[in-house]
Amino acid sequence: MTLERFIPLAFIGIWSTGFIAARLVAPWTDPLTFLSYRFFLSALVFMLIAQAAGASWPRGRAAWVRALVVGILLQSFYLGGVFWAVNRGLPAGVAALVVGLQPLATTLFATSMLHERPDARQWLGVLIGLVGTLLVLLPGLKTDFGAIDPMPLAAVLIAMLSITLGTIWQKRTGPGADLRTNAAIQFIGALVVTLPLALTTEDMRFESNWQAWTGLLWSVFGLSVGAISLLLVMIRRGPVSSVASLFYLVPPVVAFLSWLLFDETLGLLQVGGMLLAACGAGLVSRRTSALR
Repeated sequence: MTLERFIPLAFIGIWSTGFIAARLVAPWTDPLTFLSYRFFLSALVFMLIAQAAGASWPRGRAAWVRALVVGILLQSFYLGGVFWAVNRGLPAGVAALVVGLQPLATTLFATSMLHERPDARQWLGVLIGLVGTLLVLLPGLKTDFGAIDPMPLAAVLIAMLSITLGTIWQKRTGPGADLRTNAAIQFIGALVVTLPLALTTEDMRFESNWQAWTGLLWSVFGLSVGAISLLLVMIRRGPVSSVASLFYLVPPVVAFLSWLLFDETLGLLQVGGMLLAACGAGLVSRRTSALR
């Protein structure tokens, strides 16, 4: 029980550092180029882990295709869409706001696609978490929304829907798959899509300095190996709506880390939003625990 309670906390903490890593490497590398390096090294690490453990690989083309599709949705379209949109001028606060709709979208899709039946308490938790996330992000939304380029906005919307559908698809198709080989295939799928885009749209810039290498290595071992493994475990063990509700806690943690590391402001409105987001996620997870 203690270990199960630690997994969500570890996931939130590690996943939130991804935004810090992205900020660290942004001046030194092209976004899709960086993701291509990350996906290649992540696939390699998971293949080595699977080889050392003697893990079984999927049998049959259908199992490979299912894992590849999850990787394309969770990694290529989600991360690639967000990175590309921000690189093309979409304010980070707007991107975070759109991505913050993911728990609500997951709960809606899971109702029809996975036949999960959230009750009133769980819906209340989802809505409270959404309000809390909005309050955390509100101080950073100093944007003329009428001046936003629709293409980056569409890209981050597609990214949000991609992680939503990728989570649901993983729940539907990967319950019996080995997590190590499944993750390796997912990153191969992500690389197959992202690398050609990087080659055709970017200069493949990756400056060799401590910022770029620290961000890359942490993205591989901390985020891809650590956080993604925890995410796949949680998707396997519980309702996807409960897993998605944890993403409400990411903006508060990112805001706290930015205050701690980059001396950014942290006002009472954001602190209140943090508490609301935590209450919302807590309501959803408590409902899930009661069903076990």
